[in-house]
Amino acid sequence: MYTTCMFCNESLRTNEVVEAFPVGRRIAFDAAKGRLWVVCRKCERWNLTPLEERWEAVETCEKLFRGTRIRTSSENIGLARPAEGLELVRIGEPLRPEFAAWRYGDQFGRRRRRTILNWTAAGLGLAGGVALAGASGGVLGTAFAAYGVNSVNMWNIFRPTVYFRPEDGRLRWMNRRGCYATRIRPSDDENPFRVQAKAKRFLWGGKEWFEGEDALRVLRATLPKLNAFGGTGRAVQSAVSEIDHHRHARGFLERVARRGEEHRYRGTPGYIVKLPKPTQLALEMALHEEDERRALEGELWRLEQAWREAEEIAGIADDLLLPKGTSGFLDRHSESDDDSPNPPEAPDRDS
Repeated sequence: MYTTCMFCNESLRTNEVVEAFPVGRRIAFDAAKGRLWVVCRKCERWNLTPLEERWEAVETCEKLFRGTRIRTSSENIGLARPAEGLELVRIGEPLRPEFAAWRYGDQFGRRRRRTILNWTAAGLGLAGGVALAGASGGVLGTAFAAYGVNSVNMWNIFRPTVYFRPEDGRLRWMNRRGCYATRIRPSDDENPFRVQAKAKRFLWGGKEWFEGEDALRVLRATLPKLNAFGGTGRAVQSAVSEIDHHRHARGFLERVARRGEEHRYRGTPGYIVKLPKPTQLALEMALHEEDERRALEGELWRLEQAWREAEEIAGIADDLLLPKGTSGFLDRHSESDDDSPNPPEAPDRDS
């Protein structure tokens, strides 16, 4: 049973209501098809659960939903709060566009509201800091405050933002500027498309082309950052219509790779950030649907592998900029502490 989001590696938190599946504060389920998702409350993405952990939990969720007096329901989708800290989303039999619009509209809408709130709070805080510095320190204080604001902005642009591990086993990371440089293009071999990423290994690297599963890994890592501002209801509906027109997520991905010729930056085609906003949102939706299609066709091991990779990458990313040898030092000392039957006594201050 997994307890962290496979996309952002944040804790999914726990609940004390669904005994068969005590993970998550927002659980979505489809009793007819036996599907169960845990919705991450930070990135708002839906984590499909392993098959063996679904059935009893789905049955429990259905009973809880029906036993909740206060709930909101449409013909096909319902929302209930059976207990403090737990939300249940019941999926009936909606048409595909309706379900996609509801699911992703909720996800991108929350992301949009959160970003607006964060930007507003940051802007007010920085403006207040500059005003306070100017009032207390005059021109010099204002200059130092402006320098501090600029330093924070530069750090946010160049700090490691996303991580992914291709099949070669070497961890890559990108900053915000690197995400903006991501390109998608048609491929000349059996792969339908390839992706170029401006990725680094530790503190060096450059532009690389990735194909197949590695290309999907790059897109999974970068698209949430490119779509950090979410989208309006109209943009989400347009994105759903784009995917539905092709009837298959993989077909849509191939079309976007060919469509890059229409959107160039300084004469170079394929920059994802230059695609229309609904198309960028649709790309992220298509990746979600492609992952779930594989899982429902018996390829759940790919999701499990991605989940484990997310946990492993998070641990490596935490140590990425630490001095060399720090992790080994901590491991050696933690092992020695565990092996010793009694902890060493503190030295006598008088000795």
